[in-house]
Amino acid sequence: MTARPAKEQRRVVVTGVGAITPLGLNCEESWKNALAGRSGIAPITRFNCEAYDVKFAGEVKGFNADNYIPKKEQKKMDIFIQYALAAAKMAMENANLTISPEMGDRAGCIIGVGMGGLPSIEEQYTKVLEKGPSRISPFFIPMVITNLAAGQVSIAHGLKGPNYSVTSACASGAHSIGESVNYIRNGWCDVMVSGGAESTVCPMAIGGFAAMRALSTRNEAPEKASRPFDKDRDGFVLAEGAAILVLESLEHAQKRGANILCEVTGYGVSSDAHHMTNPAPSGAGAARAIQMALKDSSLQPSDIQYVNAHGTSTPVGDDLESQAIRSVFGDHAKKLWVSSTKSMMGHALGAAGAIESVFCILALRDQIVPPTINLENPSENCDLDYVPHQARKGNLKNVLNNSFGFGGTNATLIFSKL
Repeated sequence: MTARPAKEQRRVVVTGVGAITPLGLNCEESWKNALAGRSGIAPITRFNCEAYDVKFAGEVKGFNADNYIPKKEQKKMDIFIQYALAAAKMAMENANLTISPEMGDRAGCIIGVGMGGLPSIEEQYTKVLEKGPSRISPFFIPMVITNLAAGQVSIAHGLKGPNYSVTSACASGAHSIGESVNYIRNGWCDVMVSGGAESTVCPMAIGGFAAMRALSTRNEAPEKASRPFDKDRDGFVLAEGAAILVLESLEHAQKRGANILCEVTGYGVSSDAHHMTNPAPSGAGAARAIQMALKDSSLQPSDIQYVNAHGTSTPVGDDLESQAIRSVFGDHAKKLWVSSTKSMMGHALGAAGAIESVFCILALRDQIVPPTINLENPSENCDLDYVPHQARKGNLKNVLNNSFGFGGTNATLIFSKL
């Protein structure tokens, strides 16, 4: 039997982006504030947190769902779904793309969500306790399940191809983008709407992460609490938001005359297979994901100019990510620019990898790298160039984004100038 020839994979480009973050209600506002090194972290306003050990977070400020979703539909959605719909609308408008009925079968949606509708679960459970089960909203289940972010976006834009959620903790957004890329590469879809959404600034999440001792407790100075790679870091800062990318095959984008922002050239995944929350020793799992992304892109380590690090501000994680970067990039590691935008907005869990992907794309567009703020005294094992305090202009051709999650899951994406 003669083996069938390998099918040539199609190139995948980004033609639209949309985002809602603690730094702004759209991509450009978020990007402007990131480049300025402003912090979006502040005291919690969503609930009375007087009794909590942690009293601050990266909340989205001033979001008005009326701008994106009819009022009668909003009660059917937890806020993470609302964020996803808003970011998707912005991304589709940015891409100048409307999905016609003829295109629908070849267009899909994958949106990563880490924890789903936890605030709505709390709200409905309180109703059960206080008023009985008859008061549970008939929309409760579709309000909270993770795949309804993708489901609602699919309905809104007529995306009739693949439609599901990836849940891989803090790597959810990055995995969703990578899996969407593969749908287009393999010829199964022409367009994918993909990213991540999360909103869990609520009592159970703040209390739960604090009970794990995962969060910073720098209540006296919230804006300085997220300090990746700094020796005085004491945990991450919980945040929320959403980011969506419009991905197309290069041929499809060129045929319709789209404005192409960049190409997605690499995607790597791995598992630590080590521990529930702690990364593998020496950052070995993270290193494998980076190596896989480089191989997938056919790039050499020396071809990368910038790494948007996972950089959560945890004592163990930042050291091991730095070690992973050193192990993969060798001598070139000292020439890399590495920064953590979580220093400004906190950690948006399932949305983080997507938001940081948008920042990578805008870095390529504008040829400038956002800084790591609050980096006053780098810890001993963090000896790379973390672009401290101020944004930096440069000649960027290929940038890399790391996302790692509980359970030892790792994802790396590479974005390249076309």
